[in-house]
Amino acid sequence: MGGEVWAAMKLLHFADLHLDAAFAWLGDARVARARRDALRNALQRIVTLAHTERVDAVLCAGDLYEHDRISPDTAAFLRGAFADLHPIRVFVAPGNHDYYAVDSLYRRASWSGNVHIFTEPRLVPVPLAEGLTLWGAAHLKPTGTPGFLQNFSVDRDGTHLALFHGSEHSTLRDQGDGKVAHAPFAADDVRRAGFDHAFVGHYHVARMAAHHTYPGNPDPLSFGEAGPRGAVLVRVRPDGGIEREQRPVAVSSVHDIEIDVTGCATRNEVAARVAATVTGRTGLARITLRGELAPDVDFAPHDLDAVTAHLDAAVVRASGVRVAYDFDTIAIEPTVRGQFVRDVRESALETEQQRRVLVAGLRALAGRDDLEVF
Repeated sequence: MGGEVWAAMKLLHFADLHLDAAFAWLGDARVARARRDALRNALQRIVTLAHTERVDAVLCAGDLYEHDRISPDTAAFLRGAFADLHPIRVFVAPGNHDYYAVDSLYRRASWSGNVHIFTEPRLVPVPLAEGLTLWGAAHLKPTGTPGFLQNFSVDRDGTHLALFHGSEHSTLRDQGDGKVAHAPFAADDVRRAGFDHAFVGHYHVARMAAHHTYPGNPDPLSFGEAGPRGAVLVRVRPDGGIEREQRPVAVSSVHDIEIDVTGCATRNEVAARVAATVTGRTGLARITLRGELAPDVDFAPHDLDAVTAHLDAAVVRASGVRVAYDFDTIAIEPTVRGQFVRDVRESALETEQQRRVLVAGLRALAGRDDLEVF
């Protein structure tokens, strides 16, 4: 490692763009299409950034697109975007969503001469300069790919970089979101295998570790994706050391907003409190309501449609809202509803189930038709 026979090289690293993602969770075909266009725009920003920074190569560590959904139009767009990068070289290491197979776009498309797709399920070398080698590998199926660094060792001198889609063990633990391990590896495996650095994809949260880099997905794909993400501008020194800088390329604004509605006496007050928070924001918002509402408040999530209409989409969650019934006081009433509360409390239902039954039942006894229980 570390041969000093070439000048410093600039690279641009990205991963996990997921072109043609379904965005079915939005429940709106028009908004989902706009989100897919935003992913295309993010790639165009990456192309522009590569030219502006005059990088020597662009690296993509997989999940560039969705294998089962990619359309002919998106395929043409992608071929054109990579051709626009010429003469900048483009290296792609297919991941578990864009795996290299007989029917994959990688195999079917006629790519411009500056594009190199890694096609082997093992690390294969490509020289970037004299003394500088990039090793890449591909997923050939959507699941079950073993770690590319297992039992691998670089067999030549010089500076060596790896490009692949895989799950670093400690990062997997930190995700906490059910992310599945694909081509797993440990951070120490990078140096043990003889690499100066590994450029990887799979996790949508950026992480710049000592010897590996996850850039994060370029444009948000779902709510909850906080923190920096985009593309990483890399300068590789002749001694094998690297310098990295995160560059945002997202075109979308995605907000996670929590609003306490405690004290609101009507659904109009709930809407006003939400409006005060979302006014001036653009893009998509997930609005989580929390707090206690008085029993007389007649509220449903769709009551917020008017105050969120300026957003591309809004998802309202009211699971944190509670109706402030005083069950203890009601339970001692010599009334039908008092007997109802006593019966439910004596039932074998779990605490949360009891609460939901009590709220729905008390609303029904009051002659209300808003029986949805949060």
